[in-house]
Amino acid sequence: MVPNQIEKEILIAAPIDDVWRVLTEPEHMKHWFAKDCELDGKAGRLSFESGQTYYLHVEAFEPPHRFVYRWLHEKVMTARPSNSMLVEFTLQDENGRTRLRVVESGFDQVEWSEEVKAKYADDHSKGWEVFMLRVREYAPKAAR
Repeated sequence: MVPNQIEKEILIAAPIDDVWRVLTEPEHMKHWFAKDCELDGKAGRLSFESGQTYYLHVEAFEPPHRFVYRWLHEKVMTARPSNSMLVEFTLQDENGRTRLRVVESGFDQVEWSEEVKAKYADDHSKGWEVFMLRVREYAPKAAR
C-alpha cells in the first residue's frame, strides 16, 4: 500500500539561520543533497548522482521557517498536484538547535500507476533518510 506522505524529522546542532542557508543555498545544497543545483526562490533544478534531474516550482519561501516546492521530471511542465509531488521543509528553533522536518506528499493526487507510486515512495523514503542524516552532519560544520 502506498502511503499518503513521507515524513522525516531530525534535530540539528546548529542555529536555525545556519540550517536555513544550508537548506536553501545552492553552494551548501551541493554538499548534502544534489550534485548540482540552482535555486532562486521561485524555481530551481536539482541533479543527483543517479542521473535524475528534477525541476522545482517553489510554492513557499519563508526564511528561516518554511521552504515548499513541487518537483517535476520535465522543465516544460506546469507543476500541478496531478503531476508532481509536494516537498515541505519546516524549521523550528529549539534552544539554539534546529528541528528540521520534511514531508513529501501528493501520492493520493498524482496520476501515476500504483506500481510507480509504490516504487517512488520506497525510493524517496530511503532517500530522505540519507539526506536528512547528511544535512544533520553538514549543517554544524557549515555554521563555523
